[in-house]
Amino acid sequence: MCFHTSQTKKVTKLENRFKASLHDDDARDAYDIPSYHLNGFAHPNMLIIPQEEPAALVEGKWGIVPQNKKPEEVSDYYKKGVRYGGGLNAQSEKLFNHFIYKHVAHSRRCLIPVTGFFEPHEAKGDKYPFYISRKDNDAFALAGIYTLIDGMPTFSILTKTASPLFEKIHNTKNIKRQPVLIPTLNEQNWLADNLNDKDIQHLINAQYPEEELNPYTVSKDLFSPKIHSDVKSILEKVDYENVSI
Repeated sequence: MCFHTSQTKKVTKLENRFKASLHDDDARDAYDIPSYHLNGFAHPNMLIIPQEEPAALVEGKWGIVPQNKKPEEVSDYYKKGVRYGGGLNAQSEKLFNHFIYKHVAHSRRCLIPVTGFFEPHEAKGDKYPFYISRKDNDAFALAGIYTLIDGMPTFSILTKTASPLFEKIHNTKNIKRQPVLIPTLNEQNWLADNLNDKDIQHLINAQYPEEELNPYTVSKDLFSPKIHSDVKSILEKVDYENVSI
Protein backbone atom coordinates (compact mmCIF):
# COMPACT_ATOMS: atom_id res chain seq x y z
CA MET A 1 0.00 0.00 0.00
CA CYS A 2 1.07 3.61 -0.39
CA PHE A 3 -0.64 6.26 1.73
CA HIS A 4 2.27 8.67 2.26
CA THR A 5 4.51 10.29 -0.37
CA SER A 6 7.06 13.06 -0.81
CA GLN A 7 7.64 15.52 -3.65
CA THR A 8 10.39 18.04 -3.03
CA LYS A 9 11.42 19.12 -6.54
CA LYS A 10 10.62 22.54 -7.96
CA VAL A 11 8.23 22.55 -10.89
CA THR A 12 10.97 23.36 -13.41
CA LYS A 13 12.85 20.24 -12.33
CA LEU A 14 9.72 18.13 -12.88
CA GLU A 15 9.08 19.77 -16.24
CA ASN A 16 12.61 18.93 -17.40
CA ARG A 17 12.54 15.43 -15.96
CA PHE A 18 9.19 14.41 -17.46
CA LYS A 19 9.20 16.64 -20.58
CA ALA A 20 5.90 18.15 -19.50
CA SER A 21 4.81 21.74 -18.85
CA LEU A 22 2.77 22.98 -15.93
CA HIS A 23 -0.82 23.33 -17.14
CA ASP A 24 -1.68 26.26 -14.85
CA ASP A 25 1.29 28.54 -14.38
CA ASP A 26 -0.53 30.41 -11.62
CA ALA A 27 0.00 27.29 -9.49
CA ARG A 28 3.78 27.33 -9.91
CA ASP A 29 4.59 29.10 -6.65
CA ALA A 30 2.44 26.71 -4.64
CA TYR A 31 4.05 23.62 -6.14
CA ASP A 32 7.56 25.04 -5.85
CA ILE A 33 7.17 24.60 -2.07
CA PRO A 34 8.66 21.21 -1.08
CA SER A 35 6.20 18.63 0.24
CA TYR A 36 8.30 16.44 2.51
CA HIS A 37 5.32 14.42 3.73
CA LEU A 38 2.05 14.24 1.81
CA ASN A 39 -0.48 12.34 3.91
CA GLY A 40 -2.98 10.71 1.59
CA PHE A 41 -5.74 10.72 4.18
CA ALA A 42 -5.73 14.53 4.00
CA HIS A 43 -6.44 14.14 0.25
CA PRO A 44 -3.82 16.68 -0.82
CA ASN A 45 -3.60 18.19 -4.27
CA MET A 46 -0.60 16.90 -6.21
CA LEU A 47 0.75 17.20 -9.74
CA ILE A 48 0.05 14.33 -12.11
CA ILE A 49 0.64 13.71 -15.82
CA PRO A 50 -2.69 12.52 -17.27
CA GLN A 51 -3.15 10.30 -20.30
CA GLU A 52 -5.43 12.93 -21.84
CA GLU A 53 -2.64 15.55 -21.63
CA PRO A 54 0.64 13.58 -21.65
CA ALA A 55 2.77 16.71 -22.05
CA ALA A 56 1.22 18.52 -19.07
CA LEU A 57 1.63 18.59 -15.31
CA VAL A 58 -1.92 18.94 -14.01
CA GLU A 59 -3.25 19.49 -10.51
CA GLY A 60 -5.16 16.50 -9.14
CA LYS A 61 -6.62 15.42 -5.80
CA TRP A 62 -5.29 12.21 -4.22
CA GLY A 63 -8.22 9.85 -3.69
CA ILE A 64 -10.16 8.57 -6.68
CA VAL A 65 -13.88 9.37 -6.72
CA PRO A 66 -16.59 7.77 -8.94
CA GLN A 67 -16.99 9.96 -11.99
CA ASN A 68 -20.74 10.40 -11.41
CA LYS A 69 -20.14 12.35 -8.18
CA LYS A 70 -20.62 16.10 -8.02
CA PRO A 71 -17.90 18.38 -6.56
CA GLU A 72 -19.98 19.05 -3.45
CA GLU A 73 -20.25 15.29 -2.82
CA VAL A 74 -16.51 14.59 -2.78
CA SER A 75 -15.86 15.40 0.88
CA ASP A 76 -18.69 13.14 2.07
CA TYR A 77 -17.46 10.37 -0.22
CA TYR A 78 -14.01 10.56 1.37
CA LYS A 79 -15.46 10.47 4.88
CA LYS A 80 -17.50 7.36 4.13
CA GLY A 81 -14.68 5.70 2.19
CA VAL A 82 -11.93 6.14 4.78
CA ARG A 83 -12.46 2.59 6.06
CA TYR A 84 -11.66 1.34 2.56
CA GLY A 85 -8.55 3.46 2.12
CA GLY A 86 -10.23 6.60 0.82
CA GLY A 87 -9.50 5.77 -2.81
CA LEU A 88 -5.79 6.39 -2.24
CA ASN A 89 -4.71 3.05 -3.69
CA ALA A 90 -6.16 0.83 -6.40
CA GLN A 91 -5.33 -2.86 -6.62
CA SER A 92 -4.04 -3.49 -10.13
CA GLU A 93 -5.53 -6.99 -10.08
CA LYS A 94 -9.00 -5.36 -10.08
CA LEU A 95 -8.22 -2.82 -12.78
CA PHE A 96 -10.52 -4.26 -15.43
CA ASN A 97 -13.53 -5.25 -13.32
CA HIS A 98 -13.80 -2.80 -10.40
CA PHE A 99 -16.84 -0.51 -10.62
CA ILE A 100 -14.62 2.61 -10.78
CA TYR A 101 -11.37 1.36 -12.28
CA LYS A 102 -12.81 -0.44 -15.32
CA HIS A 103 -14.15 2.81 -16.76
CA VAL A 104 -10.76 4.54 -16.71
CA ALA A 105 -8.21 1.74 -17.15
CA HIS A 106 -7.88 2.30 -20.90
CA SER A 107 -8.35 6.05 -21.17
CA ARG A 108 -7.38 7.72 -17.90
CA ARG A 109 -4.09 6.39 -16.64
CA CYS A 110 -1.55 8.81 -15.21
CA LEU A 111 1.98 9.23 -13.93
CA ILE A 112 2.38 10.56 -10.40
CA PRO A 113 5.79 12.27 -9.98
CA VAL A 114 7.31 11.79 -6.53
CA THR A 115 10.73 11.99 -4.96
CA GLY A 116 9.85 9.21 -2.53
CA PHE A 117 7.19 7.39 -0.54
CA PHE A 118 6.82 5.90 2.92
CA GLU A 119 5.91 2.36 3.96
CA PRO A 120 5.37 0.85 7.44
CA HIS A 121 7.59 -1.97 8.67
CA GLU A 122 6.89 -4.20 11.67
CA ALA A 123 9.57 -5.55 13.99
CA LYS A 124 9.06 -7.13 17.41
CA GLY A 125 5.54 -5.80 17.75
CA ASP A 126 6.33 -2.21 16.84
CA LYS A 127 6.01 -0.20 13.63
CA TYR A 128 8.78 1.74 11.94
CA PRO A 129 8.44 3.94 8.84
CA PHE A 130 10.67 3.36 5.84
CA TYR A 131 11.32 6.04 3.24
CA ILE A 132 12.02 4.86 -0.31
CA SER A 133 13.69 7.24 -2.75
CA ARG A 134 16.18 7.02 -5.58
CA LYS A 135 19.88 6.89 -4.74
CA ASP A 136 20.46 9.82 -7.12
CA ASN A 137 17.60 11.78 -5.47
CA ASP A 138 15.87 12.20 -8.83
CA ALA A 139 12.10 12.21 -9.21
CA PHE A 140 10.37 9.07 -10.46
CA ALA A 141 6.85 8.05 -11.40
CA LEU A 142 4.20 5.97 -9.70
CA ALA A 143 1.42 4.53 -11.85
CA GLY A 144 -2.07 5.85 -11.32
CA ILE A 145 -5.59 6.09 -12.67
CA TYR A 146 -7.98 9.03 -12.40
CA THR A 147 -11.52 10.30 -12.87
CA LEU A 148 -12.64 13.85 -13.63
CA ILE A 149 -14.97 15.60 -11.21
CA ASP A 150 -16.05 18.86 -12.84
CA GLY A 151 -12.73 18.90 -14.69
CA MET A 152 -10.61 18.17 -11.60
CA PRO A 153 -8.71 14.85 -11.65
CA THR A 154 -9.11 12.61 -8.62
CA PHE A 155 -6.49 9.88 -8.71
CA SER A 156 -5.37 6.66 -7.09
CA ILE A 157 -1.95 4.99 -6.92
CA LEU A 158 -1.92 1.50 -8.37
CA THR A 159 -0.51 -1.30 -6.21
CA LYS A 160 0.61 -4.86 -6.88
CA THR A 161 2.06 -7.88 -5.08
CA ALA A 162 5.32 -6.89 -3.42
CA SER A 163 8.70 -7.73 -4.88
CA PRO A 164 11.16 -9.54 -2.57
CA LEU A 165 12.56 -6.13 -1.50
CA PHE A 166 9.19 -4.59 -0.71
CA GLU A 167 8.00 -7.77 0.94
CA LYS A 168 10.77 -7.25 3.50
CA ILE A 169 9.86 -3.59 3.96
CA HIS A 170 6.06 -3.64 4.00
CA ASN A 171 5.60 -6.70 6.18
CA THR A 172 2.74 -5.46 8.39
CA LYS A 173 -0.39 -7.59 8.82
CA ASN A 174 0.75 -9.88 6.03
CA ILE A 175 -0.07 -7.15 3.52
CA LYS A 176 2.66 -7.85 1.00
CA ARG A 177 1.94 -4.98 -1.40
CA GLN A 178 3.81 -2.14 -3.07
CA PRO A 179 2.98 0.79 -5.32
CA VAL A 180 3.55 0.31 -9.03
CA LEU A 181 6.76 2.13 -9.95
CA ILE A 182 7.07 2.85 -13.68
CA PRO A 183 10.60 2.46 -15.11
CA THR A 184 11.71 5.60 -16.96
CA LEU A 185 11.71 3.83 -20.34
CA ASN A 186 8.04 2.86 -19.85
CA GLU A 187 6.67 6.23 -18.76
CA GLN A 188 5.42 7.37 -22.16
CA ASN A 189 4.12 3.88 -22.94
CA TRP A 190 2.00 4.02 -19.79
CA LEU A 191 0.26 7.11 -21.19
CA ALA A 192 -0.32 5.65 -24.68
CA ASP A 193 -3.89 5.46 -25.98
CA ASN A 194 -3.69 2.20 -27.93
CA LEU A 195 -3.02 -0.30 -25.13
CA ASN A 196 -5.12 -3.40 -24.55
CA ASP A 197 -5.54 -5.25 -21.24
CA LYS A 198 -2.46 -7.37 -21.85
CA ASP A 199 -0.31 -4.35 -22.69
CA ILE A 200 -1.39 -2.52 -19.54
CA GLN A 201 -0.77 -5.55 -17.34
CA HIS A 202 2.68 -6.01 -18.89
CA LEU A 203 3.62 -2.45 -17.90
CA ILE A 204 2.29 -2.98 -14.38
CA ASN A 205 4.34 -6.16 -14.02
CA ALA A 206 7.55 -4.57 -15.35
CA GLN A 207 10.28 -4.67 -12.71
CA TYR A 208 11.62 -1.30 -11.59
CA PRO A 209 15.45 -1.33 -11.22
CA GLU A 210 15.44 -1.61 -7.43
CA GLU A 211 19.22 -1.36 -7.22
CA GLU A 212 18.61 2.34 -7.94
CA LEU A 213 16.43 2.75 -4.84
CA ASN A 214 17.51 3.79 -1.36
CA PRO A 215 15.20 2.48 1.41
CA TYR A 216 15.91 3.57 4.99
CA THR A 217 14.07 4.13 8.26
CA VAL A 218 12.90 7.58 9.39
CA SER A 219 11.31 9.11 12.49
CA LYS A 220 8.14 7.64 13.99
CA ASP A 221 6.79 11.19 13.96
CA LEU A 222 5.46 10.23 10.54
CA PHE A 223 2.78 8.13 12.24
CA SER A 224 1.67 10.73 14.79
CA PRO A 225 -1.42 12.83 13.98
CA LYS A 226 -0.35 15.22 16.74
CA ILE A 227 2.98 16.10 15.11
CA HIS A 228 3.42 18.24 12.01
CA SER A 229 5.62 15.96 9.92
CA ASP A 230 5.71 17.88 6.63
CA VAL A 231 9.20 19.09 7.50
CA LYS A 232 12.59 18.43 5.95
CA SER A 233 13.80 16.47 8.96
CA ILE A 234 11.19 13.76 8.35
CA LEU A 235 13.39 12.55 5.48
CA GLU A 236 16.46 12.15 7.70
CA LYS A 237 17.64 8.61 8.39
CA VAL A 238 16.94 7.23 11.86
CA ASP A 239 18.47 3.90 12.86
CA TYR A 240 16.60 1.40 15.05
CA GLU A 241 18.21 -1.58 16.74
CA ASN A 242 15.25 -3.84 15.95
CA VAL A 243 15.09 -3.11 12.22
CA SER A 244 17.03 -4.72 9.40
CA ILE A 245 16.02 -5.85 5.92
